Order: sequence, then C-alpha cells, then structure tokens
Amino acid sequence: MVCSTRFISLATQAGLILLFSFPAAVRSQGALPTFSSIPTIPFDSAAPVIRAHSETEKPFTVAGERGVILGQQNGTFETWVLPVKLLSHLTIEADIEGYTVPIDVNQQAAEIEVRPDRTVITYSHIGFTVRQIMFSPNDAPEGTGPVVLFEFDCVHPTEFIFRFTPELRWMWPERNEGVPGVEWVAGPNAAPKAKEPGPSGSISGTPLPNHGYYVLHADYPDLAGAITIPGAQPGIIAPYQERPQVHPVEFHLHIDPSRDHGRLFPLLMAAGMNKASATNDALGLTLAKLNASIADLYAAHADGYKKLLADSTSISTPDKALNEAFQWAVVSIEQLRAHPVDAHSIPTDETALVAGYYASGDSARPGFGWFFGRDALYTLFAVNGYGDFSLSKSELEFLIKRQRDDGKIMHEYSQTAAAIDWRSFPYMYAAADATPLFLLAVTDYVRSSGDTAFLAAHRDAIEKAWEFETSHADANGIYANTQGTGWVESWPGGMPHQEVYLAFLDQQASGAMAQLEDMLHDSQKSTAARSRAEAIAKTIETQFYDKEKSCYAFNRNADGSLDRTSTVYPSLAWWSGKGLAGASSIPTQTGTCLEQFAGHALNTDWGLRDVANDEKIYDGMSYHQGSVWPLFTGWAALAEYRANQPLAGYQLLMENANLTNAQDLGAVTELLSGDFFVPFGRSTSHQLWSSAMVITPTLRGLFGIEIDAQTKTITVNPHLPANWPKAEVKNIQVPGGTLGLSFTKEGETLIMFLEQSGVNGWKVHTDSHNARPDPIRRSAFDFPLSPVRVTFLDDRLATAGAGTSIARVVHEEWNSRSVALQVEGPAGSSANFLVSQRDGKTPGLQVSGGLSNHAESGKPGALLTSLGIGDPVNAPPFASTLQINFPPGEGWKTITVTLAW
Repeated sequence: MVCSTRFISLATQAGLILLFSFPAAVRSQGALPTFSSIPTIPFDSAAPVIRAHSETEKPFTVAGERGVILGQQNGTFETWVLPVKLLSHLTIEADIEGYTVPIDVNQQAAEIEVRPDRTVITYSHIGFTVRQIMFSPNDAPEGTGPVVLFEFDCVHPTEFIFRFTPELRWMWPERNEGVPGVEWVAGPNAAPKAKEPGPSGSISGTPLPNHGYYVLHADYPDLAGAITIPGAQPGIIAPYQERPQVHPVEFHLHIDPSRDHGRLFPLLMAAGMNKASATNDALGLTLAKLNASIADLYAAHADGYKKLLADSTSISTPDKALNEAFQWAVVSIEQLRAHPVDAHSIPTDETALVAGYYASGDSARPGFGWFFGRDALYTLFAVNGYGDFSLSKSELEFLIKRQRDDGKIMHEYSQTAAAIDWRSFPYMYAAADATPLFLLAVTDYVRSSGDTAFLAAHRDAIEKAWEFETSHADANGIYANTQGTGWVESWPGGMPHQEVYLAFLDQQASGAMAQLEDMLHDSQKSTAARSRAEAIAKTIETQFYDKEKSCYAFNRNADGSLDRTSTVYPSLAWWSGKGLAGASSIPTQTGTCLEQFAGHALNTDWGLRDVANDEKIYDGMSYHQGSVWPLFTGWAALAEYRANQPLAGYQLLMENANLTNAQDLGAVTELLSGDFFVPFGRSTSHQLWSSAMVITPTLRGLFGIEIDAQTKTITVNPHLPANWPKAEVKNIQVPGGTLGLSFTKEGETLIMFLEQSGVNGWKVHTDSHNARPDPIRRSAFDFPLSPVRVTFLDDRLATAGAGTSIARVVHEEWNSRSVALQVEGPAGSSANFLVSQRDGKTPGLQVSGGLSNHAESGKPGALLTSLGIGDPVNAPPFASTLQINFPPGEGWKTITVTLAW
C-alpha cells in the first residue's frame, strides 16, 4: 500500500473548503454511471508546433467555444465550462511506493508543447513521467467543456493526489452564492479483474476500482458541477456529525505500471446550469457521456483545426518566423469564439469573439473574458483577410442584435450579460469608437466576401449607426468624445474632448459609408457621405495638425487648443487605405509622423508605446501613458507600409510576430512595459486584436492586398524585403473559390502572378506607376526593382527584461540614382545592412552623409564593404555590407546616409 501524506495549510492549499452542508458521501438514486481510463489516442502531429522549457510564471491558454483552461506552465490551472468557473488551483502530488519523500509534481514541469488542437505539459522525475494533455472541443456534450488527459509512465506503483479549489462561480458580474458545498457521489463497485492483462499491460475490458464523482452544490437547485477522474478515490470526507472544519478537496489515484501504462486518465468536468441538468444523476450521466466520447471528440477537434488551416489564407516567405506567427494568429483568433448565454444562463447558438483570456485568480473574470465590440471590429479586418467570412458575419450580427435604439454600437458585453440587468452597468455603450469601427468593418466584410445580401438585410441597422455618428458631431463637424471614450480611459488633466483618433475614424467611416450606399444604389446618400469624408479630412489638416511637432496633435480641446502630446494615435490615418475609404482617407500633411512612429521615443524593440518616452506624462508602467500595445504596433506597421516605408514597416511587423513565443505560446499578449521587455502582470496573455495585428499588416501592408468582390478586383501593392527571392500568399478566399499570389524576382524585376482556383473573371490591379502587365503571363504584373536594394539585418529578438537597444530605420527616400537612409541607434552601437546590386551594369556605389566615411571598422560613420559574388538565386550577384557606427556618448544618435550609383 502507498501512504499519501496530506497537508492542511491555508497558506499553501488553495483547494480547501468547509464541508458541513451535505452528507459526507451519498449514493446516486438513479442510473449509476461508470467511468474508465481510455486507450491512448492517435494525436495529430502536423505543424505548427511550439515546444519550450516550462517557465513557472508564464501562462498558457486552452480555449474553445464551450470551455477554457487557464494556467501556468508549471501545470496548475483553472477550468471554465463557460460561463461557469468550475475549479481552480489544481495541483498534483506523488507518493512513490518505497520512496519516502512526497513529490510536488508541479515542480517537475519540464516541457510545454503547444499545438492548435492541444497543449501538453510534461512532468519529469526519476520515478515517473506524467503528461498533462489538454484540449477544448467545440462539440463536447452539453454542459461540458475542456478535457484534461493524464498519461502516467511510472517506475513503481505511485499514488497521485490531485488537489483543487471548488469554485462553481458564474462569470462576473452575474451574482454568485459563496463557497460551494462538496459531496462525493459513490458509484457501483468495480467488476472483477480479468485474469490476464490485455495489450500494453492494461486489464482489458475491466473498469477501474471506483466510479464515484464529486458534486459541487450551490445554494439553489439550478447550478451545480461535477468532477471526477476514473479510478480515483476521494480525499477526506468528513461525516455530517463532525464539527465544521477545513479539509482539502482531493482525488487519490493509484497507478499500477503493469496495469495502467499506455492508458489515459481523463479529468472529467461538467456543469449543470438549470434544474434538470444540475441534479446528481444528470451530472453523473453527463460525465459518463463525456468519458465515452473523448476519442471521437478529439478526432473531430483535430480535424477542425486541420480544416481551419487548410481553408484559411496562408503565407510562404523566406522568413520562417513570420510564416509561423501568421498561422498561429489565425488559430489564436479562432480559439476566442464563444457563445453568449440567454436569460436563463444557457449558452445560445450565437457565436462571437471574446477579447481574450488570462487566469482569473480569485476573481470570476478570466482576463477580459467578455465580448468586446471594438476589439472584435479591429480583428475582423484580419478575419476577412484569412477568409473566415462566416465568423465575420456572426460577429457583426451579434453586434447588430445589441445595437442601442439610437444606433450606437455596443462595446463590452459579459458572457452572462443576458441573465442580469446588464444595461444598469456602465460598460455596454461606454466607448465612442465602436460605431465608426462598425461601419468600417461592415464595408470591409461586404467588399471582401461579396455578401451584398447581408448589407440589404441589415440596412436599417447600418444607417442607424451612421445617423448616430453624424448627429453627435462637435461644432467642427467631427464626431467627439462626448459619446464615450475614444481611446484613452484616463488622461492627465482630464478626459479628452476630441481625440485625433476619433477624428480619423469618423473621416474613414464616412468614406466607407459612401461605398455602402453605392452598393445600396442610393446615390444621394453616397454623395453626402463622400462629401462629409472630404470635409473632415480638410478639417483635420487645419485643426489637428501641429506644426511645432510636425505631426497631428493627440486631442483638440473644447476651446480649440491642442493637446500636443506625442502619441501613436495619428497612425490611424492610414488604417483603411485608399481601397476601403477612398483616396481622401490618406492624409496629405504628414510631416514627420512616420519617422516618429519608427523612432526610439515611441518604438521599442518589442513594439509601440502609446505615448513617447520624452513626454512629461510618460510612464512605461501605466495603462495609457507609455505602455506598449501590439495593437498600436500593428497600426503603425500598416501606416509605414502604406506610406512606402517598408524597412520601418517590416521591423514593426516583426516586433509583433516575435511576440508569438514571448509569453502565452502561440498567442500575442495585450500590453507590455514601455521600458523593459516584459508583459504587464495583468496583461491578458491570449489577446484577440494583438494576434490580429500580425495578420493585417502582413496581408494589407507587406503584400499590399485589397479585395473588392463586387468588381472582382484584387489590388496588390507589394513591399517585400529586398533579400527575398520569392514569396507566396495562398488560398485567398473569394466568392466561389480561391486566389493565389506568387512573387518571384528575376533580375531587376519582381513578377507578381495571380492564380485563380475555381473562379474566373478576377483581375489584378496595382497602384504602382512603374508596374506594367507581364508580356508573357496573363493576370501578372512586372514591378521594376531598383538596381540597388537594401536589407536591414538587425532583426534580433529582444531578451527578457532588456531595454530598447536595436537600431532602426526611421525614414527612407528613394530616387532614380540614390537612396537616403535616416537611421538612429544608441550611442556607440551600430546598424548593419545588406546592399545588393547587379554585376556590370550598376556603377560603383558611393556612400556619403552622416559624420564621415571611414575605411576602418568601428569608427563613427558609414562603412561600405564589398562581399563580391553572392548567391545568384537568393540575391543579386554582387553585394556589400553597410555598417553605420553611431558616435559615442549618451542617448540615441541619428545619422543620414546616402547611397548613390
């Protein structure tokens, strides 16, 4: 026999409760369910996959439409059968037969493996290896959610003790009923063992020794939960007669290596959210149904992710990290689907996107955990980009259903909102920007999908949103913060009156509305909306442009004065581009905005601060005055690309892509410090729009793709890195089929080819004045390349806790015979470039500008060194390195270098 050591310590046992409200153990009065371990499952091994050593404080998320597991990489976790938090603080201890020291299994966490369909944490000890395999199937039986499978490989018989805190709490702000009571429902006795073990040492066809389960009871009969592990025995069960006292909630699972090797032991969890499903018998049957269906659930779950990735747009480039980050961003977004509940707290068939997840700790809100309007609306540009139009449509219809009577679009909506008086809380319509973003997202959806039937069906809702926006303008004719927060939710000196952020959204939404009315064949309304867009653009130029800082001011005060704080928000000027909101959406008076986005005062090695670090109000630890948001990095990356600044655009894009492996593996976090490379402690680690900001700048910036399904036109304005010999965008979803784009460099030409699969009649367009139709290939364009091309080589990853130290290109200016690069870096550092040119046709390069030109490495200035003949496939035959050495001293230095030929 193995003795388990029990510790009763309030300081270390998160799973301690009072057991005095219910009998110690009861036997179910109805059908007696049985539970069993299951044979191993043929787990999918397809890419993508991320493997890493476990880091205790880093989070992981396993999310699906019905449930979520949120934990730390040491394997502790909480689980939600949405929208109910079922248990938390699950930990494991091991008592090995003949080994006198109890083992804290969580301290043995060695590796984490993350795939789209599952996350696995491996615990490694000299006496055992345990694998904790987690997935969250969308098609799980009603009342169930995530599944956790434990695989044990033990040297000796071992007893594993699982401890947890029972929760049974609705997602906030639905009212909860205190600490749940816990009872053990004893199941039938075990059947006799077979005489001979079956394959892999298991006792073929024989149930494990116990079929009981814990039931968590609330004070009312319409909410209860159930939890079990096949074969597990309960921990301390205090008799009713005993005085009230605290005991841990435990499962004791005895693992016999000869019997249990190669089998999986599921942690089965269920929640009953009405009277019929919350009885002991109903919960037991739900657990048994889940137990019997695990293998089939996993197979369908894995196939679902295969189909998702097969049906979604993907990229193939020489940058493996970007390719994988793009795939993970698609997965990350899709994992944030959830179903809102109805007035009786029962999940509905509606599907919408939650803003993100992170462990809730002692609260009842898992990170953001709610449906957020503006978060989802920004994300739909990515969703439309990779082609999940059904998700875009369901999200827009979700928002339309909750549109306020006066036309305003909602922002925040709890997963339990329908069961309470949600409108008595201040969240639903608190944000002003959701309404113009809604008009932009609708336009993008209809243009990309061709779904004009959606437009016709929801015309009233769309025009009501437009009426709300236009009827709540300030005296200057632009939508203002009087209708809620624009971006910031707090600001030194008081809340803003009219943020430039809202002004740019209003202007672009007006242009988008003109396109919607065009599609609805109302020329009068279209003309009015287009005129409004043009008028707002002129007003922004005259009333928001700050000549002192050579960029747009953050805010226009009620008296007409400007808040000149240097921020990232002017980058919204480039969000929609010409295709979505018309030519008037691109600002004409940009000054040095773009240089400021790329420069060190706003840009760190891991993304964009919202406020420049040379402002008096800057605080890198604050939420709105200096922290780094991947969202902002995506805005700025797209702006740089659309303003023909690809070196800065690519650096910003990769700052986001590199965050895929930084914290919650496979997802991008919400926000990070403005001073050091570390996420905030309360940063929502699996954040919706953060992942979206890998996809949107890639498709619409790097590749410059815009889809117009009405005219069957794909516009492409590529900005590929100079050292890429080729690239592809695959499986672009359009009505009735797919498109593909290939980019191949041949000499001094980039050849872009459009491939049509299952569709006909599509044409390709480009805004480039130099491009010309390919003389040989149909649906192809030739883009002439400069005889000299430049690649920035300093793309190393930031290290944990480090400050900003990587040089950056803040501006590039190309002419027919020269290029000027404005580069900044820390004093005493250097920036490195690859300069490629063809043999025999381009005169020798000359470098000028900066401090001086030196032939000796390490001296301040620019050093051009020939590499001679290179790889004719991956680069032009001749290449040089350009090293820019910044002078010694303090702070950041700027050098402008000109290459002429």
